[in-house]
Amino acid sequence: MTGTAMPAAASTAAAGTAMGAPQQLAFDVDELGEPLRTTTFVVVDLETTGGAAAGGDAITEIGAVKVCGGQTLGEFQTLVNPGAPINPYVSVLTGITDAMVASCPGIAAVLPAFLEFARGSVLVAHNAPFDVGFLKAACTSLALPWPGFGVVDTAVLARRVLTKDEVPNCKLATLAPFFHASTAPNHRALADARATVDVLHGLIARLGNLGVRSLPELRSFTTQVTEGQRRKRHLADGLPTGPGVYIFRDAQGRPLYIGTSRSIRARVRQYFVSSETRSRMGEMVGLAERVDPIECAHPLEAQVRELRLIAAHKPRYNRRSKFPERAVWLKLTVEPFPRLSVVRERRDDGGRYLGPLRSQRQAEAVRDAIHDAVPLRQCTDRLSLRRVVRAACVLAGIGRCAAPCEGGVDPARYAALVSLVATAWTGDIRPLVEPLEAKLAALSAAQRYEQAGVVRDRISTVVRACARMQRLAALQAVAELVAARPDGEGGWELSVVRSGRLAAAGHARRGVPPWPMVDALRATADVVDAAHVPLAEETECVLAWLEQDGARLVLATEPWAMPAYGAGRLRGYLAHSRDGRARSAGDPLADRRRLPMAARPARPRLTA
Repeated sequence: MTGTAMPAAASTAAAGTAMGAPQQLAFDVDELGEPLRTTTFVVVDLETTGGAAAGGDAITEIGAVKVCGGQTLGEFQTLVNPGAPINPYVSVLTGITDAMVASCPGIAAVLPAFLEFARGSVLVAHNAPFDVGFLKAACTSLALPWPGFGVVDTAVLARRVLTKDEVPNCKLATLAPFFHASTAPNHRALADARATVDVLHGLIARLGNLGVRSLPELRSFTTQVTEGQRRKRHLADGLPTGPGVYIFRDAQGRPLYIGTSRSIRARVRQYFVSSETRSRMGEMVGLAERVDPIECAHPLEAQVRELRLIAAHKPRYNRRSKFPERAVWLKLTVEPFPRLSVVRERRDDGGRYLGPLRSQRQAEAVRDAIHDAVPLRQCTDRLSLRRVVRAACVLAGIGRCAAPCEGGVDPARYAALVSLVATAWTGDIRPLVEPLEAKLAALSAAQRYEQAGVVRDRISTVVRACARMQRLAALQAVAELVAARPDGEGGWELSVVRSGRLAAAGHARRGVPPWPMVDALRATADVVDAAHVPLAEETECVLAWLEQDGARLVLATEPWAMPAYGAGRLRGYLAHSRDGRARSAGDPLADRRRLPMAARPARPRLTA
């Protein structure tokens, strides 16, 4: 009974095959992720001194079987000296006594050998939290790193696959005869592991009929997915494997949800087997009757088509990019003495606009920062160039307003202030930022750090808004731009961009000359009205694609250039803005949204 690591001898493998042991089924080649037929599983079972690793119990025996493609590759079995007495009840159950383990190696000698045996495989256990919990606890006690094995629990799989009409429970002793296991479980580690191998193969055979063909699908099948979601798995059949857009539709053909992926089939399958935490997605899948794919040349075209379709159809289960018309702009009004106004629409009325901005709050923050740097009026009165309207407000008394209402500034000087703001939006941002930086330095010198932090955040807000507008405007100013990016397989992803809008997309695969395709794309590209402002999110997708490694400009009708003294040069403030958003996202106290309830406790029933 001494511990030994037993390789799978030829006789062992041959015996398993001769006895007709169940083998993993052969699956199609379009699996999602790693195919089950090529996945190496290590089925492990432990015997212990008691019931919980946290309670001080220890391992007394380890048994494991390594299998791949239905064939046994090796076996591992050893008794372990737990360093503590074995519970008498456990000794009766397993037959392992203190005398049997007294001369056996301890866990410090056994565990590294087992980890090496299981390296690079997926652990399988019946009631996996028990076995994996003891192994992790042993690694912790020995200061060994846990390798991060993938884990499959056959007990959970059985509960998902089998009905009570088939088996009364999902104990190993019940499942082994149901699946005609060649080894009967007897509460010894290696025998139980061998029985679990047969149970695993039987479950995989059942799952193959449900379309589970890969390791991610097998692991996700064990999660809480509704029966309604599983019944809709057939909707993914026949979908293309390339990049594109998918549209879930209800019985009336109305779009329920629009999404995009580099592999349409792989992504759609995840809605039926993965642990989808968004409750509305489970509801959406229950209503869906079909999935319409739109194949695209490359991921950029898929992203752009998704944005346009969501904006056009406004599916009930989409949230992002659903209402682009709700964009916010900051406007310099068309008046004798212009002022800053937050508006929801950009009109062709001669006014100058900053945007689009992401929210009303951001627009108000930018407006406040500009008022802090430039003394534009903040009142909404109608002012006249010929007469004084009223007495100046308190803002004029503290130097925050030039007081045009009482003639405190002539129209030419006020127009210079307005021109400074408009120029900062589209070009040189220095005159707008320098007064704020001077105020920041003065507050810091006076050790008024909280107020200095407010000014710093205002500078970051203005710089971020201006940088976004200048990046969008620079690309939108180019009438036509053709770019190419390597696809990673020797080919090229091609895009024709007109006035910031994706007008055509193509894919020249390896061996296909790209220049004829470029000419064909330009000839058939969409005609874009330069006066029509594209969706800001679409232009940002195009910019992100152009800025990726390997992207090349093929041709451009005009120079694609940014202002020399624009907001993009103030990288320090842009970095501060990103870091601030990251800290806010990681701080649970900064997120005011309601947290989704993962589970609702059962309400106690009141009895009379």
